[in-house]
Amino acid sequence: MSYNFLPHLAYIPYIKKVMIGKTGVLIVNLGTPDSPSVPDVRKYLREFLMDGRVIDIAAIPRWLLVNLIIAPFRSPKSAKVYKELWTEKGSPLKIYGEANEKQLQKSLGDEYVVKLAMRYQSPSIENGLKAFQEMGLKNIIVIPFFPQYASASTGSVYEEVMRIVTKWQIIPEITFKNNFYHYPKFINAFANNGRKHLENDEYDHVVFSYHGLPARQILKGDCTGKTCQLGSCCDTVHALNQHCYRAQCFETTRLLVKELGLKEGTYTTCFQSRLGRDPWVQPYTDDIVNELAAKGIKRVLAFSPAFVADCLETTIEVAEEYREIFEEKGGEHWKLVESLNDSEAWIDLLVELVKE
Repeated sequence: MSYNFLPHLAYIPYIKKVMIGKTGVLIVNLGTPDSPSVPDVRKYLREFLMDGRVIDIAAIPRWLLVNLIIAPFRSPKSAKVYKELWTEKGSPLKIYGEANEKQLQKSLGDEYVVKLAMRYQSPSIENGLKAFQEMGLKNIIVIPFFPQYASASTGSVYEEVMRIVTKWQIIPEITFKNNFYHYPKFINAFANNGRKHLENDEYDHVVFSYHGLPARQILKGDCTGKTCQLGSCCDTVHALNQHCYRAQCFETTRLLVKELGLKEGTYTTCFQSRLGRDPWVQPYTDDIVNELAAKGIKRVLAFSPAFVADCLETTIEVAEEYREIFEEKGGEHWKLVESLNDSEAWIDLLVELVKE
């Protein structure tokens, strides 16, 4: 018996090298419907909006609101918009995500296993983590694709990952990347994309439009209960507001303004995509668009630095809907700066996030 076992000892170094030394990298974006059909859009909206971190009200009212009002009535309208966005290969968000998975895997090499996941729909976080579990990896790095931290985005990814792994008998070391809005590679990448437009054309004003959040979510994130005023408290980032989404957005703007050399008064920070009657973080992008046109501003360059991949909120909302509003009010030219998508600069930043 002992002699039969000895030959297997030769495989132990190989097993250690191939499996134990590897690190799993889970890259996570928000998600997208499987198709632009009404049933698939309705399914996506239900999963997305039933997340208690997205609509942060009691479970029963949330269920009634989502399943009896929002999903049934909003799905047909959203499906039309998704059809405008869809390409022959599918959803841009998923296409860029799949490209990022391959690019990052190639850049990191065999010591890492990279998996793409979506917080909602497919490929799921659960399936990505299950693949890592079956490989018996040494540790896992989770990188949500959200530059600024928000409970409804990054926080939701954390919660879903922890919900899954807490059921495992053996939980490996897990590292979460909280945000990366202030990383030089992130700022440089977005600034370089914008610089191409600024050098080739003239603009009267620059708009930095970030995804909005209900004001109550920002206030709930104030651990002191006294720091957040939804105003000048976001003029700097410090120990008491370092996790505040609004503060991080304004800091992102300040860093981009410095990198681009923009003059005071030639740019505005604002927030888009509000829903419902409750107040959201301000100023609102659509209000700013109207104000700029009323002031006689004719040419605007728009950034969306809360998104690393162009999607419905950038390609349709910022690039098309706001352009239409601007031109209807007398504006002449509205241009969206492309996001990081599948650029080399974005992959370089991801590599840095992994290897920190």
